[in-house]
Amino acid sequence: MKDLNFAIKMEQDGEKYYRDQAEKNKNNALNTVCLMLAEDENRHAQILLNKMNGMPFVLAPMDTLEKAKNVFAGMGDMSVPQKETLNQFDFYRIAVDIEQKSIELYTEYKLKAENEKEKELFDYLIEQEKQHFETLDEISRMLRQSMETHESAEFGIRPEF
Repeated sequence: MKDLNFAIKMEQDGEKYYRDQAEKNKNNALNTVCLMLAEDENRHAQILLNKMNGMPFVLAPMDTLEKAKNVFAGMGDMSVPQKETLNQFDFYRIAVDIEQKSIELYTEYKLKAENEKEKELFDYLIEQEKQHFETLDEISRMLRQSMETHESAEFGIRPEF
């Protein structure tokens, strides 16, 4: 029970973090990504609450990765002040770290699982957090790459985005 309380609190903290970031980024695409991640964290917390209370829970597939890709598809060039760019980059760096810690926690919980249903639950949460990690890491990579390319785009061969 203590482990599940910690995991629930972690998911709730993640939801709060993403909602706070969504509020701070109301005028850009980061708002949409943060709201999607907050909803996923909320669903994860609810699943864990149901598990802890002996209630049924549904491990439904989530498509946050595809939705996030669609948010940024076709946006073209973005003009963002330097300060805003750094804030977004910091957001992704912190969020990637949050998701990595979630993956590690649920992997540890899976090893302690007492039955197949618990293992299935933690496999599901690990997969969800990996999708978040990959989404955020990819956006972070693109942002970092665009900042590096912007500084010296005329020099050298650059990989495609």
